[in-house]
Amino acid sequence: MKTGSKERLATAFLLAVIGVIAAAVDTKTILLIEDNPDDVKLTLRAFKRSNMLYPIVVLNDGIEALDFLFARGAYGDQSGKPLPTLIVLDLKLARLDGLGVLKAIRADQRTKLIPVVILTSSKEDEDVISSYASGANSYVRKPVDFAEFLEAAKLIGIYWLMTNLPPPGSTAK
Repeated sequence: MKTGSKERLATAFLLAVIGVIAAAVDTKTILLIEDNPDDVKLTLRAFKRSNMLYPIVVLNDGIEALDFLFARGAYGDQSGKPLPTLIVLDLKLARLDGLGVLKAIRADQRTKLIPVVILTSSKEDEDVISSYASGANSYVRKPVDFAEFLEAAKLIGIYWLMTNLPPPGSTAK
């Protein structure tokens, strides 16, 4: 094989791999439901520093999150668009708390299979038990130290977005 042919073949292969990676990234979205602006910045920074290249939608309260997920109100134009691959949910939210959001997610056929990771500062046993009883897939306490927070975000992303196989059709509205 001539050198030019090898280079073209290698280039074609790399472009194909990039295309597959881009398609995989484009099909996965994280929904972050967090009302504390500092925690939002910290979480986004941690995901970015962990090379989580997936789009992240940030919503600030429970009602807004449900409107987005169920394509109602200000999010009526979301109807028919793919649902998030992963929901990262704080418990302490305005208007409707995280447990209320979680219960609504699990009660609806369209969203009941989406993985929900509780990411909260609460270490109360009651919150842990209530979260799992309401259908949380994981409960992670927000580390105070940024390096630990970075590691937690990285592990969440690696497991839920790269390792875990979601149920077929679980991300379509």
